[in-house]
Amino acid sequence: MAERTSPGDETALLPSDGPVQLIDQTGAAVDHGGYKQAYARPGDAVLLAGYEQLVLGRRINDQAGALVRQGRMAVYPSSHGQEACQVAAAMVLDANDWLFPTYRDTVAVLARGVDPVAAFEMLRGSWHSGYNPLQWKVATQATPLATQLLHAVGMAHAAKLKGEDTVVLALCGDGATSEGDFHEALNFAAVSRVPVVFLVQNNEFAISVPLSQQTAAPSLAHKGIGYGLPGERVDGNDLAALLAVLGAAVDRARAGGGPSLVEAHTYRMQSHTNADDATRYRSDAEVARWVPRDPLARMRTYLSTAGVLDAAGEERIAAHADAVAARLRDGLNTEVSVDPQELFAHVYAEPTPQLREQSAFLAAELERAGAVEPEGAR
Repeated sequence: MAERTSPGDETALLPSDGPVQLIDQTGAAVDHGGYKQAYARPGDAVLLAGYEQLVLGRRINDQAGALVRQGRMAVYPSSHGQEACQVAAAMVLDANDWLFPTYRDTVAVLARGVDPVAAFEMLRGSWHSGYNPLQWKVATQATPLATQLLHAVGMAHAAKLKGEDTVVLALCGDGATSEGDFHEALNFAAVSRVPVVFLVQNNEFAISVPLSQQTAAPSLAHKGIGYGLPGERVDGNDLAALLAVLGAAVDRARAGGGPSLVEAHTYRMQSHTNADDATRYRSDAEVARWVPRDPLARMRTYLSTAGVLDAAGEERIAAHADAVAARLRDGLNTEVSVDPQELFAHVYAEPTPQLREQSAFLAAELERAGAVEPEGAR
């Protein structure tokens, strides 16, 4: 049975007064202090590795947008401007830890090592998931808001029951905090003290609804106190601060300290998806205010000033990102043979009578239409 928070301990659950920041938007190292705990800036080697992932993430976002315009994908939810959140989420996890991403977190999936073409199979509609979640310890990207949080808590609870040294990190957006699944996930996680970290990427908009119309709380991180788990706020465009704050939360969970709620303050620079017109609900001037806070420019300046990144390094990193983007482009430009019967595969280990009935109905429909099973179908 989990211990209840005793009177007087509630302040330990509250986040810092402002978002944790270790490198400001000009690329300068800062030490504001006054946070709920001391956060050490990661070493330059770690930040350089993270910067490589940032560059790759930005390049993949650009390439994905082009593939949508070329008709190779039906939809893509860009994470342009939010790459630091996703890179940090992947970097703080060990090999046996689990990541539960949303539909906007493809960059985090790639940062865990998943092949880019496999990661995009779902987005182009050719397969439920192009990668094996068990192999990479990355759950299938979730489109419904907040459902992955429940799955993440279930995975963390199972790991705790089995005595495994596993931490689960679940990503979500600010819109997900308005869903009932968010409440249920945090409540169960806190009561059962499971090793899970909830990272809310607060990009200011749930599709077209601004944060001000979603909550009256001082911050989303403050919601943690209602469940009895600690909250923290962090600059979501500061890779160093994200690694420090998320790393501390993961360490706490691994040590048996239970779940944490982290709110990363960032911004969705592009439309919700390519099907969205963001100009209907926000101004260009608002977007322009976030341009100087770009996580890539910030980290590039810091590393260059520190003498860790030079022109040759920049060229090498950019060439690698271009090569990965080319592999993604070539992979998605290849026609895929699909089998409609795959709709019923892998739903259950043993197909239910309803699935068999639906499969037979589809087969009859295809036969009447004169459809022929595509060559090379799975």
